[in-house]
Amino acid sequence: MKKATPQYQQSSPPQDQPIAASASPDVLLVDMPTKIARILAYLLAPCNSLNRFEAELLGDHCLNSTIAKLTHSYGLEFQRQPEKVPNRWGAPCDVTRYGLPESQRQHARAVLALLSKPAKGRKGVAA
Repeated sequence: MKKATPQYQQSSPPQDQPIAASASPDVLLVDMPTKIARILAYLLAPCNSLNRFEAELLGDHCLNSTIAKLTHSYGLEFQRQPEKVPNRWGAPCDVTRYGLPESQRQHARAVLALLSKPAKGRKGVAA
């Protein structure tokens, strides 16, 4: 019996559209080189935000640390909204929902461009 092709291999963004515009976790897992780039690309898409459980789909098991790295190393500021979500057993769990404010989008695109380059070609982005 022939195995089905995984969805992430079936879909890819249109060539004229930036990767963050599609922001599908399947596409980001394939096209973004690092966890931090996947998270930033996802948050750059309009109306996208993440909590720690949703970030698991992008391969991030410690979203708070990724957000801290983006904040302290790259100068990005995030919106933080506390919320309660059900955990694995259905009990409420306190988490933080992270979003990227409109005022940070231009700087975030520059950081994403930097993160998408091979490590040898990277130079810092001014905050």
